[in-house]
Order: sequence, then structure tokens, then C-alpha cells
Amino acid sequence: QVQLVESGGGLVQTGGSLRLSCVASGRTFSNYAMGWLRQTPGKEREFVASINWSGTSTDYADSVKGRFTIDRNNAVSTVSLQMNSLKPEDTALYFCAAPRTTYMTTNPNDYIYWGQGTQVTVSS
Repeated sequence: QVQLVESGGGLVQTGGSLRLSCVASGRTFSNYAMGWLRQTPGKEREFVASINWSGTSTDYADSVKGRFTIDRNNAVSTVSLQMNSLKPEDTALYFCAAPRTTYMTTNPNDYIYWGQGTQVTVSS
């Protein structure tokens, strides 16, 4: 079983920044890709960013490209999401997630382990 614990959410003004972090345990962290996804009330979870096992490859949703950066530190089993130039439409519950397999994926259905989520609210 994999445990994921997020931190770093909060309230920020438009144009501000936040850094989310996620600590993983329960399987060999460095063997697997990781991802961040988000959800707003009444909507399905949507892909935000993913990173491969070594941190050398990343993928982003078009809506966050150029503003968000995902990175990981395998030595401490942590994946982070640096969010800059935040917009009100970024307001959501953000989840750290791990897929079933080792490769990156943008499909929310491929993620089988989820954290509890951390709320990000961007005020206009």
C-alpha cells in the first residue's frame, strides 16, 4: 500500500505563488512516475502535471504550462509542485497521486494511489 501526504495549500491572491509538497511511503518511490491532479466541486479530477521516475521528463496540462513546475527528490520520497502566476481558475483541491505503472500518464484513471488533497484558493 502507498501512502501520500500533501502539504502547502492555502489562500493566495491572483498572481501569487504556492509550493505544494507530497511525501510518499509504502513502495520504492524512485521506481515510479508521480503526478498532481486537481478537482473542483461538481467536476471530475483533472490532470495537472506528471514527472517520470528520475525527474528528467515532465508533462503539464496546457492550462498550467509555463506557470507550474513539478519536481521530485527521490532521496526523501518527495514530489513538489511550484505554482506561480496563480489565477482564480486554479482554485481547486490538489491531489498528489501515483499511477499503477512506472510510466508517466495524463489519464486520471491510471492513478490508483491518492493523497487526501490540499486546498488551493486564489482570490481575485
